[in-house]
Amino acid sequence: MRPRVVVLVGLPGAGKSTYLKRLGQAGISSDEIRLLLADDIEDQTVHRRVFATVRYLIRQRLELRRPVTFVDATNLTPRERRPYVTLAHLYDAGAEAVYFDVPVEVCQQRNRARGRMVPEAVIAQMAARLVPPALTEGFSRVIVVRAD
Repeated sequence: MRPRVVVLVGLPGAGKSTYLKRLGQAGISSDEIRLLLADDIEDQTVHRRVFATVRYLIRQRLELRRPVTFVDATNLTPRERRPYVTLAHLYDAGAEAVYFDVPVEVCQQRNRARGRMVPEAVIAQMAARLVPPALTEGFSRVIVVRAD
């Protein structure tokens, strides 16, 4: 079976990590890597290292021919998603996206209920940058998940 790289796309609070938990799957989480590298899930000074580590781990999983690798980060723009699509194609793996089409207000409400809150202004700025994933980016499939 051909491996797949599945890129989760959505705002903080959209339900990406919860989705993985419901599937019983682990994802390569930029937040968890930030915590591992900097001992602080909110430390943005290690951004480049975090995403270099994400790409490294994807390569390792693809070389091991793991069936599916989930990328758990906001992945808001085609530019941010491109490296994962490129890696998938280099390793003859499928590239898919799961887009969490959740209104900003719902994300902010969920965010307020979490232990670690992203400032509402930051979520609004991220929402302004969000470009839904498309097949033209190289994905073989885009699944849309909406708020319940």
